[in-house]
Amino acid sequence: MALDHYVSQVHLKNFYAPELGERMYAIRKAGLKTYQCDSYSQCRIEDGSTNPYLQEPRIIEEFLRDVEPRYNAALEKLRAGQLDAASIFAIAGFAAYVESCSPAGMRIHSLPLRKTLEVTAELLEMDGHLPPPPPELGGGSLSELLNSGRVQFAIDPKYPQSIGIQTIIKRLSLWGNSWWDILINNDENRPFFTSDYPVAIEPGERPGTVNRLVPLAPNLAIRIRPDLDERGIVDLEFRNLRIRRVRATKQQISAVNTAIVQGAETTVYYSSARPWIPSFVEKYADFHIEPKTMKVPFVNGYMLMSTMAAGRKPLTPAPVA
Repeated sequence: MALDHYVSQVHLKNFYAPELGERMYAIRKAGLKTYQCDSYSQCRIEDGSTNPYLQEPRIIEEFLRDVEPRYNAALEKLRAGQLDAASIFAIAGFAAYVESCSPAGMRIHSLPLRKTLEVTAELLEMDGHLPPPPPELGGGSLSELLNSGRVQFAIDPKYPQSIGIQTIIKRLSLWGNSWWDILINNDENRPFFTSDYPVAIEPGERPGTVNRLVPLAPNLAIRIRPDLDERGIVDLEFRNLRIRRVRATKQQISAVNTAIVQGAETTVYYSSARPWIPSFVEKYADFHIEPKTMKVPFVNGYMLMSTMAAGRKPLTPAPVA
């Protein structure tokens, strides 16, 4: 079985600490243990890129061949303001891959599927298409059992991953034809972090939408503000990308790092052992990105509307990588 990195090594290597050589600093959100590591040992799981729901189970590896080799050159072109289509593909493709294939991404996108099953079960039960639950479950309707938590639908995380892989080009195109804020960080005492889920979020301009905050290097990040008018359109020439360069202030740097820590699934990585970092991570360590799904009555059923937000969640100690 292959050990696949769900956060590309080429990304993590940009956060190596100069004084450590080919290593970086890391801190776990659960327990706040700090350590030093290389990129190879982090963010990898057995057969992480293999998906049994697809006709070609490892097709995402073909996609990564157009992303990872171009990543570092794309960052240099981004800094120089000379982005081309291949560079936009590499940067947006990296973010889309993480959101589709990482453990955090699979967890986040499992809940809307579970909600869909619950609502479907409720409607089928209301129409008399389901038998009553067995008495061993304590009585009540299936809807009551689901609402109480005594019965739950189990979602194979590989299923939302398969959906993410099949729609990755559409997501890549949407993000690559939206508004990008290129955040330049010249404060050496406050470098950008990264994490095992480096696609942090913040509320978007429209209700229910979220921007993505993607750290690319200690001195470089982007904010993707999605243009919903581009949904359903695939344009890999990225003719509608709009860019704004921003010299990040201390407040903006802090806001980006806050979102990165909150969005990290288990671990935060950084390139400089500043004394303020452990306490900063501790402040936001009990946050995770959680999906939010609203059930809105519609005709004879319901319409489900999903978004994401960072919220507090008790953490359990994570296994050592």
